[in-house]
Amino acid sequence: MEPKIKLGQRVKDKVTGFEGIAVSRVLYLNGCVQYNVNPKTDKNGDTRKGLWVDEDQLIIIDNGILTPLKKKFKINTGGGIRNHPFD
Repeated sequence: MEPKIKLGQRVKDKVTGFEGIAVSRVLYLNGCVQYNVNPKTDKNGDTRKGLWVDEDQLIIIDNGILTPLKKKFKINTGGGIRNHPFD
C-alpha cells in the first residue's frame, strides 16, 4: 500500500498548526502510522526539535524537498536513528 504522505513533503498538523518536512515514517504493529515532522530553523538559524504526528492528523502543504537524495547525489544515505517516538 502506497503511503498517503511521501517523505520530503511539507506537511501541517491539523490540530496544532505545526508545520515542517516529513523526514521519517513509523508503522506500528497495531496499524498506527506516524511521521516525524521537522520544522524550519528559528530566526537565529538554530534547529528545532521535530514532532511525531499521526498520519491522519497531517495535511500535505506542498512537495517540499521531494527529490530523493540517493538519485540527486548518488550516495548511500543510510544511517542510524537520530530521534524516534521514544525520546
